[in-house]
Amino acid sequence: MKEPAVSADPTQVLAFESDCHIFSGCGFPAPGLHSFVFEPLFTVGGFEFNKPMLLALLGTIAIVGFFWAAFAKPKLVPGKVQMIGEAGYDFVRRGIVFETLGKRQGEKYVPLMVSLFFFIWIMNLWSIVPVAQFPVTSMIAFPAGLAAIVYILWMYLTFKKHGFVGGLKNITGYDKSLGAVLPVIVVIDFFSNVVIRPFTHAVRLFANMFAGHLLLLTFSIGSWYLLNGVGIVYAGASFVMTILLTAFELFIQAVQAYVFVLLACNYVQGALAEHH
Repeated sequence: MKEPAVSADPTQVLAFESDCHIFSGCGFPAPGLHSFVFEPLFTVGGFEFNKPMLLALLGTIAIVGFFWAAFAKPKLVPGKVQMIGEAGYDFVRRGIVFETLGKRQGEKYVPLMVSLFFFIWIMNLWSIVPVAQFPVTSMIAFPAGLAAIVYILWMYLTFKKHGFVGGLKNITGYDKSLGAVLPVIVVIDFFSNVVIRPFTHAVRLFANMFAGHLLLLTFSIGSWYLLNGVGIVYAGASFVMTILLTAFELFIQAVQAYVFVLLACNYVQGALAEHH
């Protein structure tokens, strides 16, 4: 049996396996790592531009366009677009940044956190948009890049606030009152903060979107594969699961954007906190 086409688009996989059903003698064309590999749309000077990059670009344009339309000419009595923009902005500003950093300290970080939240959310939402049907954040490079931005900011603020020695104490949890266990705590905290923290920050978002997309692919392809003879009953059940998982994925997409920004705010707050 041929391998499914290198695409995360279920419709393309189904088209490739158009004659593959449960009683036609072929095996189930299960999704896998090949579902996250894309042929380049075009290549310029050795640089390959593929579908996830296109979706990231379109998502960025959509976000900038929306907020530009909402706030380019703000009105005292907001219209529908401005009202939605203000609600989204205020949700991140008050519900995440101010709750974590406080109003006085957090105001300067609101633009960054709002940008991160909506960028991640839109990148996640591509998963359920017809034709696109792929969450950009399921490619580890995108969450890793975003986590690197937060990590660099955290490091910068830590050493700017506390100086070199104070910054090292902040990162390692240095506290003389710990006594004999101090060396162990220093090593653990250093490894946890410098290595584990950025890794888990990126992987938490990546893993959730990766797993969610695989589940959606499995049940959507399964609906087609079972659509033959008595298998049609199971195809209906698989289709219902696809609908339910899509609704659940909508919730997870927003939660992951929220969690990523919440953790980013926690890291900033830790960098600015006084070391004891």
